Amino acid sequence: MVSRSYHRIYPRYPTQYPIIFGWASGVGEGLVTNLSFSGCTVRCGRRPHVGADVRVSILLPERTQALSIDGGTIKWVDGCRFGVEFQHLALDCRQRLNHILRKALIHRLKTHSSRPDQSNVPT
Repeated sequence: MVSRSYHRIYPRYPTQYPIIFGWASGVGEGLVTNLSFSGCTVRCGRRPHVGADVRVSILLPERTQALSIDGGTIKWVDGCRFGVEFQHLALDCRQRLNHILRKALIHRLKTHSSRPDQSNVPT
């Protein structure tokens, strides 16, 4: 288990978005398994180093252009997964990310409100 010396401010939403990423010593592709306003978790075969600066391009559904984030940092690595914290987001990128996550929140609220006996289950 990896110890993390930080806490998340925003909830992460489960996703299955393809991603292409690169850092000083490599490039790779994988799958974004969750996404938030401030970061994401990536599953792939490459292992970047904690603290590495990274650029990512997330291939979102409904969009012809990838969500490109130039300023990210690898915060943790655990086997075939790693966490990216978004450091710098251009305004148009932040607006697109807000739109995607707003839809994810609405979907989550609808899903949880339609399930009986789930009102007290933490997410």
